[in-house]
Amino acid sequence: MNLQHLKYFDVLAREEHYTRSSKLLNITQPSLSNAISLLEDELGVQLFEKNGRNVALTKPGKIFHEHVIRTLENLDSGIDTVTKISKGFGHISFAFLQVLGTSYVPKVTKQFLEANPEKKIQFEFHSDSVSTETVQGLKTLRYDLGICSYIINEPTIEFVPIASQELVVITALNHPLAQFDEVSLEDLAEYPQIIFSKKSALREIIDDLYQRNNVSYQVAYEVKIDQVIAGLVSQGLGIAIIPNMTMLDSLPLKRIKLKDISWERYFYLAYNKETYLPPVVSNFKDFILAHADPKQIVY
Repeated sequence: MNLQHLKYFDVLAREEHYTRSSKLLNITQPSLSNAISLLEDELGVQLFEKNGRNVALTKPGKIFHEHVIRTLENLDSGIDTVTKISKGFGHISFAFLQVLGTSYVPKVTKQFLEANPEKKIQFEFHSDSVSTETVQGLKTLRYDLGICSYIINEPTIEFVPIASQELVVITALNHPLAQFDEVSLEDLAEYPQIIFSKKSALREIIDDLYQRNNVSYQVAYEVKIDQVIAGLVSQGLGIAIIPNMTMLDSLPLKRIKLKDISWERYFYLAYNKETYLPPVVSNFKDFILAHADPKQIVY
């Protein structure tokens, strides 16, 4: 069915006059008559009947016009929405690790919105506990962008380093190590540790840290979420190596620097490089990258 013919039909249904309608449409009257005839042939019903010098919709014509009105309104709405999207308006589904939800993400989001005050931009935030969840969401197109750790063997996902985070040792305030401001990995070996679960990218980082220094550690518990690890440590259930973050300030913990080890956890802006990024998503991606510094320590 020809969309242009539907528009012709709508105008004629409203004007009820061939001459006026053809002038409004800037076409000849025979062209309008031919378009209506083609519609009637396709539908198998008469859409108009004569009413003096005018025309009026038949009963089937009235029913059809109701549907045409909705169709054209939906089309106009769709065109308007897509046009706004092309100009940087729209929706961003943004995932990030929970540790970034108190400072980094709110800050960069506010800066982006302030840089685009004339555009209506809506965010849908997703706070994930592990990076594998973020990457899976990008692969299934649930998320547009994500900030997470680097995950190996993910060829469809682009990872760009944007910030980093220090690793520190945490203990309960009454733990024997709490008297020190700096400890070595060897100092940690004799104490049970609360370690990240194997699904966490941090587990690989910490395991690699121990392996490269030929040190073994005892596992007390394996936990997925760093806030839970910190809570367990504060109650004396073990010690842990964990990212240094502001949340630790609210718990009765001692933060201790790792001696002779300079090790940082990097955060990456991640996106699916095999799918189209709408302008608003692409603009936000470019904004983050333009303000990124992989050596910037975030808490």
